[in-house]
Amino acid sequence: MPRPIISPSVLASDFGKLTIECKRMINGGAEWLHMDVMDGHFVPNITIGPPVLSCVARSIPGIFMDCHMMVEHPEKWVGDIAAAGGSLYCFHIEATSDPLSLIKAIHDKNMRAGVAISPDTPSTAITGEIGAAADMLLVMTVYPGRGGQKFLDRCVPKVAELRARFPDKDIEVDGGVGPKTVHSCAEAGSNVIVAGTAIFHADNPEEVITALKNAVVTAQANRSA
Repeated sequence: MPRPIISPSVLASDFGKLTIECKRMINGGAEWLHMDVMDGHFVPNITIGPPVLSCVARSIPGIFMDCHMMVEHPEKWVGDIAAAGGSLYCFHIEATSDPLSLIKAIHDKNMRAGVAISPDTPSTAITGEIGAAADMLLVMTVYPGRGGQKFLDRCVPKVAELRARFPDKDIEVDGGVGPKTVHSCAEAGSNVIVAGTAIFHADNPEEVITALKNAVVTAQANRSA
């Protein structure tokens, strides 16, 4: 069973002090930082890119940047994200016609490869071959492009379907996840939890990170009992 990982989404942080915010999350118990890269094409919003990631990587040696690439032509950004210190490059399957070649390109740059599906994309879009080649599978539980959206319960069965097919794979959920919604995700089989507002805007982020991780631990224990 893959281990529980909490990846706070920097989209909910104060971008004016991004490095400080990232350190705050790591000190609170986060192992990964979820970096939302948006290009204004695949999604209407524009956020951060390689120059910002480079600054964060230089300021926080060893940081694991979980880069969620909400971009058109994701193959074009692999080299730049790797050079900026990206640890995991997660592209949307809707944005490419050749996911297997893209996964290979990501691995060639010594990054882990993730494959994301949007709410209206079925889990079957991730074929056995794609799922086996990837290091992580991401199920979006909101529409990509902006933070603060309401959690979409209808996406949770896709987590369960993917977990049944890929029992040892990291499966991430992203969008509207917090202490009230994490349990259904964890019970369905997600082990990597992305949360933005629920963590960054909390009075005690460390408590929220611990609660989210404990939800995954409990769900895993129940499944293996």
